[in-house]
Amino acid sequence: MYVRKRRRPVSEINVVPYIDVMLVLLIIFMVTAPLVTQGVKVDLPKAQAQPLQDDSKPPLIASVDAEGNYYLNIAENQELAMSAVDVATLVAAQLRIEPDTPVVVKGDGAVPYSNIVQLMVLLQRAGAPSVGLMTDPPEN
Repeated sequence: MYVRKRRRPVSEINVVPYIDVMLVLLIIFMVTAPLVTQGVKVDLPKAQAQPLQDDSKPPLIASVDAEGNYYLNIAENQELAMSAVDVATLVAAQLRIEPDTPVVVKGDGAVPYSNIVQLMVLLQRAGAPSVGLMTDPPEN
């Protein structure tokens, strides 16, 4: 009579295929990471944006009107258009005095997107660690 030996189930996982997949994914991420990190660092508003907290410092508001003129809420005359150099100088000076001041961009809806991006790059070069976009609450 033939007696069968009972085989025990193998409780080891063959990890070689998982290592191969992991290495391929690592190479893909290493190649694509430099492409993804280009651009301007901004804190984009959410769809249901929350207002700034009352206990936070008043933000530094840089505005762009429909003609592409720049304005700053800390200037002596806030209704007077400023050059890009003046905006950068005032923002850099304000951020040296109070480095944790939030910086926000207020752009007219008719302004081309490139003008908004240029202002955001200008603010980033002036020392703003992050730049937010100001929005109006949606009408019900």
